[in-house]
Amino acid sequence: MDSILEQLLQEEHELQFASFNESMAWQIGSQLVERARNEGLPITIDITRGAHQLFHASMPGTSVDNDEWIKRKRRTVYRFGHSSLYMGQRLKSKGKSIEEAYLIPESKYAPHGGCFPILVKNTGMVGTITVSGLPQEEDHKLVVQAIREYLVQDK
Repeated sequence: MDSILEQLLQEEHELQFASFNESMAWQIGSQLVERARNEGLPITIDITRGAHQLFHASMPGTSVDNDEWIKRKRRTVYRFGHSSLYMGQRLKSKGKSIEEAYLIPESKYAPHGGCFPILVKNTGMVGTITVSGLPQEEDHKLVVQAIREYLVQDK
């Protein structure tokens, strides 16, 4: 379990932007939409900076439930400053629910993979990129791959 947590922290350390703006959100969001179209993925994609929603798209096969999952995953990342998958794995390693560990309701917070912090070097977390619709590890993987691909293109 510790190696999974270390790997997730390493992703957060590696996947940082020099800055983050609306154009970048559009590019990353559009890249995720294109992948979802090509692979027939029933996902909802959401990108925020602070309280400002910069990008949101829902693919065929999604519902309002995906929007609710996004809100809960996003709250988790904003509260703890780590990916929602990291928080879920951390709680699992402690054998506790989010309600037991932090006295916050699971109806409002979802420590399930798919939301990743937008981290700006020398600044910290400024927003989130979230995917909902697949098993949590796959949601997480899609977001991480999209950030990784963007950062490689941006060099």
